[in-house]
Amino acid sequence: MTPDPNLNGSDFNVKSLSKEDALCAYARMMNTLDTSEIAPMLAEDFHYSSQWVLPEITSKADYLAYISQKLEAIRSSGSNVWAEMGWLEREIPGPCVVMAQGDKDKLAAVVLAKVVDGKIKRLDLCGAPSPYSARRSGVYPGRI
Repeated sequence: MTPDPNLNGSDFNVKSLSKEDALCAYARMMNTLDTSEIAPMLAEDFHYSSQWVLPEITSKADYLAYISQKLEAIRSSGSNVWAEMGWLEREIPGPCVVMAQGDKDKLAAVVLAKVVDGKIKRLDLCGAPSPYSARRSGVYPGRI
């Protein structure tokens, strides 16, 4: 299934939110530095885990506070972040977001999602599996 690149948080069908749609919303957030689309898609008991951030974030409110600060830091730095739709074949087969920083090909991580009852229940930012093992799509939601 291909995520709908025009999907936004105000008009998605809660019952039909797919992993791909959740990841597309995450990629768009990272590419536009704007949380407004993804915020209504997050479960209240949302969890976020990063191999570089401890401890795990365990609520929607805490995640939005964390990611808003991170997006503002990226905006202020003038650095480019690239979030590309991708697919993992081996370790954890399925859709992912391939993250790069500075240059599209300077890959840094993959993002995995879990959707439960039409809401994003969990996002994991991972260095393993390697972003270099992902099949890249060339699709960067939110970028022209």
